[in-house]
Amino acid sequence: MSETRILLASLLKPLNDTRMYEKLGLSLCKLPETQVHLAGFQAPLPEASPANLHFHPIFRFSRLSAGRFLAQQKYERLLHTLKPDLVIACTHELLQASLRYCRQYGAKLVYDVQENYTLNLTSQRHYPPLLRQLLARWVGSTEQRASPAVAHFLLAEESYAQELPFLRPGCFTVIGNKYKPAANYTLPATPVGLGNAPLRLLYSGTIAELYGVFEAVDLAEALHDLAPSTTLTIIGYCAHRQTLQKLQQRLQGKSYITLIGGDRLVPHQQILQHIQACNLGLLPYRPNPSTERCMPTKLYEYMAYALPVLVPENPLWQNVVVAAGAGLAIDFRQVSPLELLARIQQGLFYTSGVPQDVYWETEEKKLLGVISKIIDSH
Repeated sequence: MSETRILLASLLKPLNDTRMYEKLGLSLCKLPETQVHLAGFQAPLPEASPANLHFHPIFRFSRLSAGRFLAQQKYERLLHTLKPDLVIACTHELLQASLRYCRQYGAKLVYDVQENYTLNLTSQRHYPPLLRQLLARWVGSTEQRASPAVAHFLLAEESYAQELPFLRPGCFTVIGNKYKPAANYTLPATPVGLGNAPLRLLYSGTIAELYGVFEAVDLAEALHDLAPSTTLTIIGYCAHRQTLQKLQQRLQGKSYITLIGGDRLVPHQQILQHIQACNLGLLPYRPNPSTERCMPTKLYEYMAYALPVLVPENPLWQNVVVAAGAGLAIDFRQVSPLELLARIQQGLFYTSGVPQDVYWETEEKKLLGVISKIIDSH
């Protein structure tokens, strides 16, 4: 049997991205007679990676620059140099180049759908209204045109199966962003009770108004007034300069709130360290169509470490948290800090332990089954 060459590629995600590298990439390395290649944005290369995993840091540019368009040419050159048998495009921007290559060389194409891009563009308001609509139509048409040639779609969320019009029946599999245990991971002690211990609040991941970073600050301020030993750690990357400047101004004079990252990417392992060091995780997402039906990756991570959480009154998240006894669902904008503090201190969380369905293992089995079938049919 000849060796199979797989290329996973993303235009904007760093080479050490949690999903592309830690989950998809490392899992695919377990396939026999397989070489796995990762192409992505320049980032520190992971240490001690498998011998059959290769990195190609070919992208480095400002988000709105000519370099972003030239990146397509770099990607096409890499395709023709590596000549992979299977291409896994981890972003819509690489679909057309991947499709041209696969048609020319008879390779297979898989599309890892990490987001509902058209819904994000129309609902998150990062661009002026007309531009939002034009970009959404362009992305939607790109995905629709590529669809007939895609061998299989990997969906990061269950909801995408109903939301995305370009999916073909029987040609998609949900591969959720569940937690893949780090090498030093040990099952945390449960149940968890905070009692009168100092509150160490955590907001991790993407720093954005949509994800409620200012609601996290508001809550930390209110709880700090009641319990002066309360602290908040905000760790992650903020893509929008104005949001970061606004946040930095809010934090001036508040020594009990620490900002890590902000204008730079933070290694995932560093975030995991803070999950273990804190005792209450915050997911203060603002209501928005682009997020309300998606499971936050950080929720799986918090639960894996038995970190009690506060989530909004979103039925999807609330059901998961309540079933696991993992935390409380609150209205971040109207909650009474005094009543909330009492509920936190009196609560007992994870009474049945960490739920098994938060781990990546079940997703890995599905992934390897799907990709093995595609390779065998090639």
